[in-house]
Amino acid sequence: LQVVLNSIIKAMVPLLHIALLVLFVIIIYAIIGLELFMGKMHKTCLFSTTETIAEEEPAPCSLNVGHGRRCSNGTFCKIGWVGPNDGITNFDNFAFAMLTVFQCITMEGWTDVLYWMQDAMGYELPWVYFVSLVIFGSFFVLNLVLGVLSGEFSKEREKAKARGDFQKLREKQQLEEDLKGYLDWITQAEDIDPENEDEGMDEDKPRNCK
Repeated sequence: LQVVLNSIIKAMVPLLHIALLVLFVIIIYAIIGLELFMGKMHKTCLFSTTETIAEEEPAPCSLNVGHGRRCSNGTFCKIGWVGPNDGITNFDNFAFAMLTVFQCITMEGWTDVLYWMQDAMGYELPWVYFVSLVIFGSFFVLNLVLGVLSGEFSKEREKAKARGDFQKLREKQQLEEDLKGYLDWITQAEDIDPENEDEGMDEDKPRNCK
């Protein structure tokens, strides 16, 4: 757990740089989306008589012949719909464009946005825009986060392993020093004991009387 926490803390600065890169990508694609798709999500098929929405699940339609989704008989394509997801998913202003781009980068429902835009204006531009966004924004940029975390985790794991090896070596050296000191103490004690025994034997010998 300590290794994981240290890895996350050490990765804060690189993660901040990646966050700035992600924000830059979102801003660039939001600006491009504003130029290409502004107002495209609000046209849907309405009944000719009542001008009410003709479908239970509305979808964008196109007024251009040969491009986008065409309305069936008895209905016509006209602006009169708030848009997908209660009007949240669109490129009408910069804030909603950034939100839609962020949704696509997370790969949560990005295909629905792609199909809605295809219904609104055809197949060419939406495919180029959204596929490049997912490849660059999701597969490349967001995977940098995993790369940074993985790299920092590997470094911290190597440091922890090195600290563990050093601690084991230090304990081994300390044990060897203690053992050597103990053996030296025993050797000195054995050297002193024979001298004491020799002195005792000399004292026990009978003295010659004159």
